Amino acid sequence: MLTAGELAGLIAATGWIVLVCVLAMVLVKLAKLLTETTKAVSDLNNRLTPLLDDLSVTVNETNRQLIAVEAIAKDVKQVSGHAAKLSAVTQTVFTGPLIKVSSLSYGVRRAIEARRPRRAVPRRTR
Repeated sequence: MLTAGELAGLIAATGWIVLVCVLAMVLVKLAKLLTETTKAVSDLNNRLTPLLDDLSVTVNETNRQLIAVEAIAKDVKQVSGHAAKLSAVTQTVFTGPLIKVSSLSYGVRRAIEARRPRRAVPRRTR
């Protein structure tokens, strides 16, 4: 039979074997996890490269369109300025003489009314 020391040694050895087996299983699972992670990163890298190329093309096209929009906005601002100047000139050309003609016609009408004899308005009787 086994002595107490041999039995303790056997239990300790069995414990170490179980511990080594558990650690080996953990290491195997960790190796699988690292392999899957490597595959995922590689797949992501393969998908990311065309996506970044498309993004670069999109950004360049957007910049080109913004330059065109900036030119259009500049032209619209210039046209707006010309329209404001034209409006001011039109107002000056037409409103000045129009006011003078209105004043002249008002003055002539008042002068004619002042020269006419006034008629007496008959009073009503009850």
